[in-house]
Amino acid sequence: MYKKILLATDNSKQAEKAGEHAISMAGSKGADIIVLYVIDAYYKYALPQKDLREQLDEQLREEGKEAVEKFKYKIEEEQCAGNCKNINLITMLKEGKPADVILKTAEEENVDQIVMGKSGKHGIEKFLLGSTAENVVRGSKVPVNVIS
Repeated sequence: MYKKILLATDNSKQAEKAGEHAISMAGSKGADIIVLYVIDAYYKYALPQKDLREQLDEQLREEGKEAVEKFKYKIEEEQCAGNCKNINLITMLKEGKPADVILKTAEEENVDQIVMGKSGKHGIEKFLLGSTAENVVRGSKVPVNVIS
């Protein structure tokens, strides 16, 4: 039984599946699920115009809020078909390099498990992990479940 699970989300279909997996891992006894969305700051700083950076930052923050709220709704409103009454949900929105922030948060929060979706790739790449998932798997001190 897990006491604290870190769910890294990016609002993708794979992240949604990862969320369902995190709920099943939490079980009926309950656990803390930390839903983390990381704003990748790299894209922001690649733009030379300040107004474009600000627009992109606002858009990325809204996307992050939507991602964590979507999962929060699933827990609080839908009650996961009665399977997640005892789950304590914690939502976080952070900025930085996604893999680094996920690993740092996992360590700071002393999680038992990291759950995340595999990136959506096409062609030959679909058989490989995304770079964020791969870096988390390689750098984690706790088990990582990558859901496709």
